[in-house]
Amino acid sequence: MKVRDVMHPGVHWVEPGTPVLDIARLMRDNDIGAVPVGENDRLVGMVTDRDIVCRGMAENRDCMGMTARDVMSSGIVYCRDNEDIDDAVRIMEQHEIRRLPVINDDKRMIGILSLGDISHTAPRQLSGEVLQAVSAHHA
Repeated sequence: MKVRDVMHPGVHWVEPGTPVLDIARLMRDNDIGAVPVGENDRLVGMVTDRDIVCRGMAENRDCMGMTARDVMSSGIVYCRDNEDIDDAVRIMEQHEIRRLPVINDDKRMIGILSLGDISHTAPRQLSGEVLQAVSAHHA
């Protein structure tokens, strides 16, 4: 099974200067927990709901003035749409991440692979392995 067969196609992304409030609304309105950040046609970061809370609110910062750049995680890890799902799962396990941007051969982001996507389509054993691996640091 290939990543393209499992991933969530299409993706909402924002620029680094996008206000956090706009990102939070995008998450709420689209029922998503992560938004990729792009600049000059390149993926430069990811903002998760947890980033907004831990890097913004918990730091006692002014949420109204914060942007994606202020709270995003940098150092993007991704997979390709033509990779086997097993390989993408190993990337998620190695980096302990729950959402993995997916790019095509033209290096364009075309979707996101999430734990939910894997749990709905991959064999139960594989789903269990990745869930255990990415959640291990919380034990």
